[in-house]
Amino acid sequence: MRKFFRSIVHALEGGERVVLVSILTSSGSTPRGTGAMMAVFQDGSITGTIGGGNVEFTAQKRAAELLESGGKDEVNAYRFVPGDAASLGMVCGGDVTVHLQLLTPENKSAITVFRALIDASGSNTGAWLVRHLDGAEVTQMRCAVTADRENAQLAVLLQDKPLLTADGWFSIPVERPGCVYIFGGGHVSQALVNVIAPVGFRTVVLDDREEFADKARFPLADRTLCGSFLELCKAIAVTEDDYVVIMTRGHQADYEALCGTLRSGAKYLGCIGSRKKLALCRERLMEAGYTPEEYARVHAPIGLAIGAETPEEIAVAIAAELIAVRSGVQR
Repeated sequence: MRKFFRSIVHALEGGERVVLVSILTSSGSTPRGTGAMMAVFQDGSITGTIGGGNVEFTAQKRAAELLESGGKDEVNAYRFVPGDAASLGMVCGGDVTVHLQLLTPENKSAITVFRALIDASGSNTGAWLVRHLDGAEVTQMRCAVTADRENAQLAVLLQDKPLLTADGWFSIPVERPGCVYIFGGGHVSQALVNVIAPVGFRTVVLDDREEFADKARFPLADRTLCGSFLELCKAIAVTEDDYVVIMTRGHQADYEALCGTLRSGAKYLGCIGSRKKLALCRERLMEAGYTPEEYARVHAPIGLAIGAETPEEIAVAIAAELIAVRSGVQR
């Protein structure tokens, strides 16, 4: 999203108008869900997407008219049912409500908000675009970050998913909080970082061997850390927003990583390995005082069951499971 908001700021500071198009609500089968965004510029170009097809084409056309006329913000509802008055001629069978916000170079507060979102997306924190709508008009807009969860009124808006409240508050997670801590720097870890970094997961790779914790080995990772796994577990502060993926070179290292993270409260905890190795780890953890209920939180075997065999395929299976947990489809 950093590139998305940079494009908007660049245009506004260059004296151009921009229309920010957002999906307010969606139901049934639609190309994109609530919170999808697209920016339309005066030269007709766009960045982002609200799903393509007729809904995006129609919204882009209407945005171009707003850019030309300088009109007010508006909300438009479309149906994916042939023959309906609001139909786009598509057969998906869903409904979507689209909000169009006209941004002008004179709106300095909007530029400030977008710059804050750009800065937040480059840091290890969550960030949300929060707007208040009075009908279609945007009356308030701000960048909220994870620390704002201490504010009770804001906390209810800062969820993992976009949220539109009955009183007109609309929040979109731009940078979700949390980090994926990957224990072990082998081939699957390399493939996993390459898959999950582009879909918005911040990653930290940990290994007890310097050559496997080399940042050059993981160019898309945010950080790499080297040390004993027990010490590394003490050095990081895993939170309820974080994800832990354990795939070290052996069961002893897996055991140490599990000992250090099993009670962390992480949103996701997964461990790779054969059923025999996992059974051995479980047995040792029970002997060490951990409970069956605590171990039941571990995703093991790790990843969705898609018949993955190669490191790249296994990475896709794990990435899919992480996305499912992040979206709330799976726990």
